[in-house]
Amino acid sequence: MEYVLNDKQLVMNFSEKFCKTEIEVINSSCFADVWGKFIDHLYKTENQAFLGVLNIFPKKKVKKATIDLLKHLLVFSVEEVKEQDPFFCQALEKQEVLYDLVQAFYDNWRRIERYAVISTKARMNSVESDAFIEAQTAFNNVVLKTYRTICEKLYGAKFPIYRQLPAGVNAALLLSKNAWMGENSYYSFLSKSEAIEQIVIRPPFISYSAKNKRTGTYQEVFTNPCDAIKDKFKASEYYCYAAMVGSALTYVYFHRDYLAHGITICNLFEFVPLSEVKGKKPDCIYIFGCDIEGDSVFYHDKENQIYVGVAPHNDSIDYFGYMKKMLLTLYNVSMIEQGNLPLHGACVHITMRSGETKNIIIIGDSGAGKSESLEALSEMAGDNISAQLTVFDDMGTFKRMPNGEILAFGTEIGAFVRLDDMTSGYAYKEMDRAIFMNPDKVNSRLVIPVATYPQIMLGYKPDMVLYANNYEQDVKPGQEVEFFDNVKDAEKDFIRGARFAKGTTQEIGLSETFFANPFGPVQRESMTRPLIDSYFSQLYNEGVKIGVLHTRLAVPGMEHEGPAKAAAQLFKILEHK
Repeated sequence: MEYVLNDKQLVMNFSEKFCKTEIEVINSSCFADVWGKFIDHLYKTENQAFLGVLNIFPKKKVKKATIDLLKHLLVFSVEEVKEQDPFFCQALEKQEVLYDLVQAFYDNWRRIERYAVISTKARMNSVESDAFIEAQTAFNNVVLKTYRTICEKLYGAKFPIYRQLPAGVNAALLLSKNAWMGENSYYSFLSKSEAIEQIVIRPPFISYSAKNKRTGTYQEVFTNPCDAIKDKFKASEYYCYAAMVGSALTYVYFHRDYLAHGITICNLFEFVPLSEVKGKKPDCIYIFGCDIEGDSVFYHDKENQIYVGVAPHNDSIDYFGYMKKMLLTLYNVSMIEQGNLPLHGACVHITMRSGETKNIIIIGDSGAGKSESLEALSEMAGDNISAQLTVFDDMGTFKRMPNGEILAFGTEIGAFVRLDDMTSGYAYKEMDRAIFMNPDKVNSRLVIPVATYPQIMLGYKPDMVLYANNYEQDVKPGQEVEFFDNVKDAEKDFIRGARFAKGTTQEIGLSETFFANPFGPVQRESMTRPLIDSYFSQLYNEGVKIGVLHTRLAVPGMEHEGPAKAAAQLFKILEHK
């Protein structure tokens, strides 16, 4: 199939069709389809200025006739085109309106999420891989040239200013096969889906989804949900992203209708080249966008030692949070069953100007102010901190080493940041690497890489563990950070998991979640409680400071000042230790 077009996105298969010249662009069935939908939209919205041009042509032939006009403008001057067809002549009498029409179509084209895929049997370091990268630039250039050639004819002169906009594709995938299972394997139905070898993104990458917040948690089922999928699974419609979620090799199979979410994974979880995982069984599998009814669920396949998650194909899961949180749930459940303790929080490795290092962990549920406080700390401390590494921004794990030492490890290489609570210039500073989601809506987000995989998996001995309290208003100066006198009181506060919901999920007002972590500990509460007691008791006995960070992020008027004051007090403590 050359392309797949829906109301939101266009996926072009460059292995089937690749336009090298302007006339090939205009002649393509893909262009005709996109142009046709644009014309239909103009009739539906009754844009009178543009209809004045379109109504010159017979209604049943208007799409083909206007494309023919564009083809002629690629080759001939306006005056020459007028001589070739009486309908062209009438349309070109309204040259300025026709110019605006082409500009409107170009804007419409650029609003569509545009992707390209190329299938290869070669290795990623082959000439074919190099050609894949060059193809994106070539296609971008030919689309720009097509637009400029036609518009400059209608404009009547060369443009005085040229803007090198990303006019081709927003992202492209180089695909190959990874049949990691045998022909008789239970999971062999996945074998015909192509896996990602390489991704090219043209920033700024902006996507819109049907939802802008996540609801609920993930329930465990005790029969493999793939039973309901495997016989009707259309492998050609799915792509596989091989990721390291923490220490777990994970294969994410996502439907092409959710390409934006599938590509966004690259900013959050470490990509694993197929050359390193060919034939390897994963620790986790997530099939996103299945032909099933009901909610997203997960299952532990004990026979094959694989944790499996599935999500249905509908608008209810069209939000990146549903991609991210299931992966964290699968990983965290596996960690708990191995005796490790998942942490819903942020960890920063700070190097002071003196050369001393500190590892600070802030635990709290979504919207508690973890990321905001660490960003404020970085802004406020300035030159007093020589380096600040985000080990994890949302989820990490305490692991007990063979020598008995407790270390913190990251799960993600990136951050899923809520822009509403960050400083006004934050998004602009990260424009070149970030992936933006619903940037003009409430709970707008960006996903940005913050660390490398070796950095998050190095293991960090905690110096301070704090619970992010975003709701208490009466916080006296100097009490933004408070420490517990005993470990039992600390455990109670952390286990209670209280926070005032900020609208990032379906919850409203003050809510409580076991250990502030609905992604693993809630599903394995009976196994998690003794782990909390074991890890926190050891940390407390070893002199690790355990306390509360009052971010006041949910207090009206304190959205920015609250995290800033908490960060200032935290820095004072770090300076005087």
